Amino acid sequence: MPEGEAFALANDQEGIDSLIERLEEAPPELVVLEASGRYERPAAAIAAAGIPVAGIPVAVVNPRQARDYAKATGRLAKTDRIDAEILARFAGAVGPKPSVLPDEEALTLQAILARRRQLSAMSIAESNRAQMAPEAVARRIRAHVRWLEKEIERTDRDLDEAIKASSAFEHNEALLRSVPGVGPVLARTLLAELPELGTITHKRLCALVGVAPFNNDSGKRRVSGRCGAGGHR
Repeated sequence: MPEGEAFALANDQEGIDSLIERLEEAPPELVVLEASGRYERPAAAIAAAGIPVAGIPVAVVNPRQARDYAKATGRLAKTDRIDAEILARFAGAVGPKPSVLPDEEALTLQAILARRRQLSAMSIAESNRAQMAPEAVARRIRAHVRWLEKEIERTDRDLDEAIKASSAFEHNEALLRSVPGVGPVLARTLLAELPELGTITHKRLCALVGVAPFNNDSGKRRVSGRCGAGGHR
């Protein structure tokens, strides 16, 4: 893109197609997107897969990092145009590494896992309501809880099928579940949400997830390291 050029596109298939056409005209060295509750993933996946034939690097960055950079440079205002400019300057100054993007199988697994979490949350909420409701209402709530439990069982079967459909998932799940304390839900969450597994070091992976302690020393002060937010999710 020519420096300073700005444009807006809808985050739908038509808008993404228009974006791809612009990128084809002048393929960039890196496309930087801000993580936004997975709304960035369709554009990231298509860009990484399609331009040019081998694709182009796509970095999905933590919005907190981009906002901190904006504040450090004195840009306190926030608009779409300013955000785009800040991301471009952030990319030039920091040089974020291309993200490992989930493939179609991982996206399917993510969607099923997300649905299971939703069903589980609804089941817990309904069970709590049943305890406080009059019996006439509680009966209907308990019926809904039973339906939710059956739906969770069906979702678990969908997860089994998604794992069995991929030899890589089957192998990696077996490895993960060989670790004491790692059950099926945790193993499958790691498979779906961390496509970086097996491609980066354990230290970088811990920092990405947000479980790596970072030093917080100054002068003679020495304090225990603290965990911070993940790298881009």
